Amino acid sequence: MARRKIPRKDAVPSIDLVDSALYIKGDEEPQVTMADIDEIIENFSTLDVWDDRYRYLIELGRELPPLSLAAHNDANKVQGCASQVWLDTSVRPNGASGPELTFAGDSDAHIVRGLIAILFAIFSGKPAKDILSTDALSLFERMGLREHLTPQRSNGFRAMVERIRSDARAALATAAV
Repeated sequence: MARRKIPRKDAVPSIDLVDSALYIKGDEEPQVTMADIDEIIENFSTLDVWDDRYRYLIELGRELPPLSLAAHNDANKVQGCASQVWLDTSVRPNGASGPELTFAGDSDAHIVRGLIAILFAIFSGKPAKDILSTDALSLFERMGLREHLTPQRSNGFRAMVERIRSDARAALATAAV
């Protein structure tokens, strides 16, 4: 699946996420294909103006599939976020590599939806052990997001990461029983 990259500095960014956004495919169990985190990082690095990065982040969020109304519930709500954020976790056994987690999510804030899309690119569809060994905060800093987001948004990002890690720990604990 060929992906279109964002043009370099002097061109007006044209973001086409059709092949890189999160999509659910199949009839029985949803299979998720998502943006590659390395590609997202590369796209961020080509955007020198922070307004262009904001637009890209918002576009990533727009490509998230809608979260069902039933999943907009208190159990899925992430505590510690200034915006309303819901993360719905599905766990599937995955043989020798242990349980695999897939996520769906939503927020009432466009930028936060983009942050959710980045987290899904990092974590969704991965084994719980890999989730626990991945440093999402360093990737967040590599993209230059920390210095351009409010402390509340950065804290919300950390809360979402901790929620995902907590779900991975729970999946591993359940698998060990």
